[in-house]
Amino acid sequence: MFKELFNKTIKLAGHKSSKKILGFISFIESFIFPIPPDVLIIPMTIADRKRWMKIAIIATTGSVLGACLGYFIGYVFFNEIGIKIFELYGVDNTSFLKDKISSDGGVFAWATLLAIAGFTPIPFKLLTITSGFVQFNIVYFIIVSILTRGSRFFIIAFLVGNFGPAMKTILEKKLLKVSIVISIVLIVFAFLIYKFLQNFIN
Repeated sequence: MFKELFNKTIKLAGHKSSKKILGFISFIESFIFPIPPDVLIIPMTIADRKRWMKIAIIATTGSVLGACLGYFIGYVFFNEIGIKIFELYGVDNTSFLKDKISSDGGVFAWATLLAIAGFTPIPFKLLTITSGFVQFNIVYFIIVSILTRGSRFFIIAFLVGNFGPAMKTILEKKLLKVSIVISIVLIVFAFLIYKFLQNFIN
């Protein structure tokens, strides 16, 4: 079923309304849809390499708006809707996570986890919903979502737009590894900034 859905999604890249479809897929992927926008971003950028930035902006905007809806679902309708979405992915109740952000260190840890999910193929939707459920700071949530989703989509679109089919092949085979490496670098950088600001304020 997943493979069939995956193949159908890829075919949409050649549709005359592909940009609108990309925005919609990016939106629903942030809270329920299992196929990541990357499967549209890559072929769409290959077909129109000069517009790689526009494609990345569409994907980022749709994804962040969808993340906000996911947050709202977790905040208001976790028991009614959120749990059912989690069950689709074989995940049990997440109520224990409320204790994880009770301290400043917990806030940073949660932001880090959200950043990893936002940048890598780890299901971002599960973190958007849970962020609302645990009432994670909405401002931090939006900032992290913009930075991570934007970084991921802009990097992919930039590489494919500037290096063409050769980069497409590399990304399709090594996307997970590339995402993880960049995520580690970003997290270390963010941690250093966090510690610097913490010491500066204190």
